[in-house]
This record gives sequence, structure tokens and C-alpha cells, in this order.
Amino acid sequence: MRRASGVVMTEKQKTGASKKAAKPELEVAAPKATAAEPQKETPKEAPPAPAPVMHGGIPAGPIRPLAPPRAPAKAEIFKEGDYVVYPTHGVGKVDRIGVEEIAGHKLELICITFNENRMTLRVPTTKARTAGLRKLTSKKSFDEVLAVLKGRARIKRTMWSRRAQEYEAKINSGDPSAIAEVVRDLHRNAGQPDQSFSERQIYESALDRLAAEYAALEQVDKPAAIEKLLGHLKSE
Repeated sequence: MRRASGVVMTEKQKTGASKKAAKPELEVAAPKATAAEPQKETPKEAPPAPAPVMHGGIPAGPIRPLAPPRAPAKAEIFKEGDYVVYPTHGVGKVDRIGVEEIAGHKLELICITFNENRMTLRVPTTKARTAGLRKLTSKKSFDEVLAVLKGRARIKRTMWSRRAQEYEAKINSGDPSAIAEVVRDLHRNAGQPDQSFSERQIYESALDRLAAEYAALEQVDKPAAIEKLLGHLKSE
């Protein structure tokens, strides 16, 4: 044992005192509890854009409906001898209306003949309206069609394949104003670029369909009707 400043300390006491002296140096104050900070939400990645639709190997925008669904024709009463328009076949004549038995069911059918195509079409009277079958348009309404021909061509800046589908849809709609738009947009005056083969085909199909109704309405032959329609087209 040693005597220091009148205090006698054993080795065991020395060891305990040194531990007590060292303890404050080893202790680290625990941080005070704080309110949990709100975690920031990681912004979600936007879903990948849909792959572009390819038309002939060339990227294009999303497909839009080519044309609105065909509206049912107004309710009309047909009789034999009437000239009528069936949307996908053009102008025909009601040959007869009668009841026939088909698959054990009796149906009243409208038999329509298309002389140019040498075709006969039978349409149930109950389905005539939804099929778009209609009588010839009135002369007053056809004046509006002629006004469309006189207008300026409106050609969209889209691929020809898409425009061709839109033109075909207009022709098969049976709407004379829509068909007149096709004739107007694809018509070529002198000095304008020549039409491609497919453009020429669609143009002639639209002109033929429009002239057939105009001829039946004016009671003239189709060549005379075509000549009159061409006279209404805007010339430059």
C-alpha cells in the first residue's frame, strides 16, 4: 500500500477509481428523439408510350377511326319500280317485294336489281333501315352535293394508304355529299400532277357512284350525268 496525501488506497480501490474516472470519457450522449420526418415519395416513372403503328414499314401515329359508323337510313316505304341506293352497291331498282321462305322462316324481302353489275340483292324489309337502304336523294339536297364539288380540295397530309381507306369508306357510306368530297379531292385539272393508278381507280369509282344517282334523279344516261358533274368541279 501507498500513502498519498494522507489517504491509503489499496490496488483494488485504485482500479475502481480509474474505471470511474474513465467512464465519462467512454459514454456518448444518446441523441434526443425527434419527430420522424415525412419520407419523400419517389416519383413514379411514366408508363412507356405505346409503340407506333407501322404502315408499310414507316412509323405512324395512333390509329383513329376512319369514319363514323353508318347511321341507319330514315324509315321509308319502298314499292316496286323505285330507284334506291344501297351503300356498298350504289343505285339499283326495286324489282319486286314479296314473302319468301328461307330456312323455314317466312320473310318479306325487297328484291333489288343492279343492271350494271348484273346482280340481284334481297334485303329483308325489317333490315332495310339498318342496312342503309334509301330512296334517291331529292333534287334540292343534290344541289348541296353540287356545291361540294365546287369547293376547294381538302387533302390531308397523311400517308396515301390511310387516305385511300378514308376515301373507300366515304364511297361505301352511300352519302352523296361524302362521295362528292372524294371526287373533288382527287380531281385533277390541266396543269396539275397526274394521278397514280390507285388514285385514279378511287376517283373513277366515286365519280361513277355519284353519276349513277344523278342520272337516275335527272333521268339522263350516265355519260351525260358525268359530263354535268365535271362541269361543276372547280376549274383553275
